[in-house]
Amino acid sequence: MDVAHMPVLAALAARSTVGRAAVIPEGMAPGSDVGNMSIMGFDPARFHTGRAPIEVAAMGRTLRPDQTAFRCNLVVVHDGVMVDYAGGNPSSEEGAAVVDALEAELAPMHEGVEFMAGVGFRNAMIAPQDWIDAACTPPHDLSGKAIVNPSGSAGAVLSELMEASRDILGGFDMEANQIWLWGQGFQPQVPSFADTHGVEAGLVTAVDLVRGIGVLSGMKVCDIPGATGWFDTDYEGKRDIALAELEAGLDLFVIHVEATDEAGHAGNVAEKVRALENWDSRILAGLIPGLDSMGPWRLLMLPDHATPLTTRTHTADPVPYVLVDSSVDGPGGVFSESGVAAEPVVPGYQLVSRLLAG
Repeated sequence: MDVAHMPVLAALAARSTVGRAAVIPEGMAPGSDVGNMSIMGFDPARFHTGRAPIEVAAMGRTLRPDQTAFRCNLVVVHDGVMVDYAGGNPSSEEGAAVVDALEAELAPMHEGVEFMAGVGFRNAMIAPQDWIDAACTPPHDLSGKAIVNPSGSAGAVLSELMEASRDILGGFDMEANQIWLWGQGFQPQVPSFADTHGVEAGLVTAVDLVRGIGVLSGMKVCDIPGATGWFDTDYEGKRDIALAELEAGLDLFVIHVEATDEAGHAGNVAEKVRALENWDSRILAGLIPGLDSMGPWRLLMLPDHATPLTTRTHTADPVPYVLVDSSVDGPGGVFSESGVAAEPVVPGYQLVSRLLAG
């Protein structure tokens, strides 16, 4: 953020309040599931049960008490090394075709197993409830490293399915050559966003876990065709649907962009800088005049976790935030890690209340 050219954001920060937020509670694994739940104002220590059940909620599925859900990545593994946790970034159509084959050939091997198509390489598997007893490593934590198969009482059956998937993916013309199962959990009980915060809210995202938090909390989940969850996502489309929904009567709208996170996982400096600059030029530059035309407004912006280029995986480090009020100037500051390094750390789930307090 110190390197990227973001003049609109810099001007906002200069008249706002900046600070640091702990979006990942102490002792919890850093990830977008925990971070986004925190940003939506729900304490993950109370409401988080796992990543995958949030994602299957986005697919329209409510888990029964005897079921658990797993995230099912399409990945590239060669010679025991995780070459690509995103499986070469297949399209959703390509991913769905693979999931259909997994459902036809692998699901019948075990009672209660079902595969569900998501977005691109991000898919899901439903399994018996007792399969939750497994230690599974997120594939992005293994980038360029030797794979670590699941352990625990369900570790063997999960490893068996992952290995068996290689024969199925071998029949497709794509980079991904197997599945990776992780992020398991049971059905969460997330309260209503409107009841909790007193406002009607919506969101736009290409990522099922963010969509799932919206579904579980009763937010209006908006879809646009160009939302890909990758570097090529439709920034302008996300900006425009936010303005349209606010104009139509929603009180609050969440814009989620995944590109910076994916660039961090890939260790791609140029794409991470470009994604930040796209936020500035393709969202904020048009968003602010649109908000001004509707009257007074407030805006909160922050990452849902850190994904340093040096480690290529998530960390639990506090993240910078900027809180802007169009009518009342704050003390001003710089929205970057170095710019907020001396600021006190606040719990991430308290920020929505600060946003709405105005």
